[in-house]
Amino acid sequence: MKHWETHLKVLVDTRANIKAVVSGSAAAALKLKSDESGAGRFTDILLPPLTFYEYLELLNEGDLVRKPDFHTNDINLLNEKFVYYLNFGGYPEVIFSKQIQSDPARFIKSDIIDKVLLRDLPSLYGIDDIQELNYLFTTLAFNTANEVSLEELSKNSGVAKNTIKRYIEYLRAAFLIQVIHRVDRNSKRFRRANYFKVYLTNPSMRAALFSPVKDDDDKILPHLAETAIFSQWAHGDVTLHYARWKEGEVDMVMLSRAHQRPLWAIEVKWSDRYCEEPGELECLIDYCIDNNLADATVTSKSKWVTCTVRGIVLNFIPASIYCYMVGYNIIRHKTHPMIHGKEISPDEVDIDDTPTDNDAEEFS
Repeated sequence: MKHWETHLKVLVDTRANIKAVVSGSAAAALKLKSDESGAGRFTDILLPPLTFYEYLELLNEGDLVRKPDFHTNDINLLNEKFVYYLNFGGYPEVIFSKQIQSDPARFIKSDIIDKVLLRDLPSLYGIDDIQELNYLFTTLAFNTANEVSLEELSKNSGVAKNTIKRYIEYLRAAFLIQVIHRVDRNSKRFRRANYFKVYLTNPSMRAALFSPVKDDDDKILPHLAETAIFSQWAHGDVTLHYARWKEGEVDMVMLSRAHQRPLWAIEVKWSDRYCEEPGELECLIDYCIDNNLADATVTSKSKWVTCTVRGIVLNFIPASIYCYMVGYNIIRHKTHPMIHGKEISPDEVDIDDTPTDNDAEEFS
């Protein structure tokens, strides 16, 4: 509806007894109009994609995971549901429709992605070259959970870095992607980050753009599992980073807002191999030692194991269980989310709701 914000503003101003709910897929457009016309009158509510916990609850399969110990009697079945979630689980309509699941490229891509890329963003931000934007998004989606750089993206696409920087901000505003920034081995932030990680806000968008992933796809599944885990944390309004230095990388770390020290670190794997050879996780162990972390989490495919290497306790948890646990705890403990088995005050967590000027500065 054209000029919906003007009509809504009139209703709010003249009908004190009315409560109105406005919804739409063009998140960036809704937010912009809300800020312009509804300051002090409108309340914005971000509704992220379904968590794995919500997905199982909607399908009446929440009993697959026992509470409160978060174990399962059938890890193979749970992993099967998890892979299904990676492919189709982000949108409620999709999980109940076999027709959409049979051709996600037709339905999800055309109904959700293309509407935002081809119509909402260009009209809202005046983007002239839609093909450039589409190419960038496809590239980022294919490389979800990987590190990228403006220099590399510019070189491969032939598009100026400043243009790519704007496109990335557009895609973030549309909630198609999320960006996390890098810290070094000692958890120090870079003022000007040449490299950063990009995640799809919803892992099932990748299946719509390319093809559904299978359980034995050891090349793509780890990245989609990491994307899914990151998307669970998006419900908690927290800022995550990844650590990377010359010799190695740690997938996700959470820094204390007060002290800028790591509260926890996690390495996402879709394999049980590291449960048998934990010493191979040298980068994670080195990071923990350098930052005085007593323990760290590592996801596996199916095994629960706890071991100690060089004085660091490594807790191995199946990725599907961990994904469920994060979503469950954040949804059920909104004010004080249970983080890695312990309750952490919101004052201790690095909060970030929207891209800031500091974020923009890092894209230099």
